[in-house]
Amino acid sequence: MNAEQKRLEEDHSRKAYWKRWGPYVSDRAWGTVREDYSATGEAWDFFPHDHARSRAYRWNEDGIAGICDRRQKICFAIALWNGNDPILKERYFGLTGSEGNHGEDVKEYYFYLDSTPTHSYMKMLYKYPQRAFPYQQLLEENRRRSKNEPEFELLDTGVFDENRYFDVEVEYAKADVEDILARITITNRGPEAAPIHLLPTVWFRNTWSWFTDRRKPVLEAMPKRGSYSTIRVNHERYGDHYLYCYDSPELLFCENETNSQRLWGVPGPQYPKDGINDYLIHGSQSVNPEKVGTKASAHYQAMVQPGESFVVRVRLTNEDWPVGENPLNSEFDGIIASRKSEADEFYNEVAPDDLSLDGKNVLRQCFGGLLWTKQFYHLEVRQWLNGDPVGPKPPEARKHGRNHEWPHIFNEDVISMPDKWEYPWYAAWDLAFHTIPLAIIDSEFAKEQLILFLREWYMHPNGQIPAYEWAFGDVNPPVQAWAAWRVYKIDKKNHGGRGDRRFLERVFHKLMLNFTWWVNRKDAEGKNLFQGGFL
Repeated sequence: MNAEQKRLEEDHSRKAYWKRWGPYVSDRAWGTVREDYSATGEAWDFFPHDHARSRAYRWNEDGIAGICDRRQKICFAIALWNGNDPILKERYFGLTGSEGNHGEDVKEYYFYLDSTPTHSYMKMLYKYPQRAFPYQQLLEENRRRSKNEPEFELLDTGVFDENRYFDVEVEYAKADVEDILARITITNRGPEAAPIHLLPTVWFRNTWSWFTDRRKPVLEAMPKRGSYSTIRVNHERYGDHYLYCYDSPELLFCENETNSQRLWGVPGPQYPKDGINDYLIHGSQSVNPEKVGTKASAHYQAMVQPGESFVVRVRLTNEDWPVGENPLNSEFDGIIASRKSEADEFYNEVAPDDLSLDGKNVLRQCFGGLLWTKQFYHLEVRQWLNGDPVGPKPPEARKHGRNHEWPHIFNEDVISMPDKWEYPWYAAWDLAFHTIPLAIIDSEFAKEQLILFLREWYMHPNGQIPAYEWAFGDVNPPVQAWAAWRVYKIDKKNHGGRGDRRFLERVFHKLMLNFTWWVNRKDAEGKNLFQGGFL
């Protein structure tokens, strides 16, 4: 086995949890059903993009090039500011279903370029304009256009004219299971020198504001050690981790808690979620001078010349580096190069021999995009319907509205998503299709995904498989049994003809329950044909 195959085997046998950390942070968590606590179910309007920087999420986090642990207790992503934008660029922007003339539509340019199945090496690219991001222009022009007209895209605004943008390349490499290196390279593609602010950010998903008995985790600055700054990351589930930041940047701290003063005129925390945004953009005294909190950024800034690059290195690890040693030393780039080489070896074995070099690159980037689109998805429908012990009571209408027939749903898993911005929630039949290519590179994950949706906390007692969060009861095409058989055959080929009969046994009974639901509920005319449903 090559190095990546060994890591997959170690993870499957639970010798080493190589998949504990991955790209499980959503590209969008606002405007989703799970964040909607309105009486009318207007999810896009209840939690708009304008609230996202100031309002703590209840269920999931989002970010740019984000990673987290598989329970999303600790998150890491990057934020950017070009000196012209009205807000810090902490998340991708786009239009909701009611704002876009063709429905939900992300208005950014970012590309998932590479990833191994254990996420031991990952790479992505984001193109960030140097001019002010045209938020209002995108909203107004798309709102003006009809369904019969083309969408008004970011490129159409002229913000990229003369190549006045930055290529922001983010690479991750794992030195070990709990030791993650991040290298961020920002290249000026424009004709003139341009300023850039880069803020690698670590934060905790807010689990403490909704209950009275949850311990609040803490981030704090540690004394400087030579040429780097350190943020201690302490969470009761994982103990101490450390974010080591190259070149001793300024460390900024606030709380991942809602700025209720800005949103509703109600007094709230002194250093809320948008504290770093307000400090940087407006010069507000909104970051904690004690350098403690639940959200923290390392603030880098540079004037980047045309064609030149600005490189920052950070390291998130559970190792407390000894005084006098540098966790960002010359070995840092060597570790990234090694993981990249191991990724090359892994995909060289995956790609068919008769595929052209260009074809192999396309195949690899396709796998990279599929792997980057894993997401931690969390929703407890009963809790969502009834409301939290701390907070306003949900409207009574919710108990008879969306998804009230699915109170058993308890989702808290890493799931393959259709898209982490335009579709950041699972879809049962999409997932079945995802498992086919996933099985080629990581058949254990493919099998786990198919099994997951047949478990008691997903599948309805009547045998229906949940569709998606907008309406779990919608009917998707019955492709799970076909997917299970295809995954079994691919996995058998990958293992030299040894098929996983136990997997087939585990899914067979539940798939029979699903089949029975279909013929009893969806064969009204007795023709033994699947009929009806969303599609």
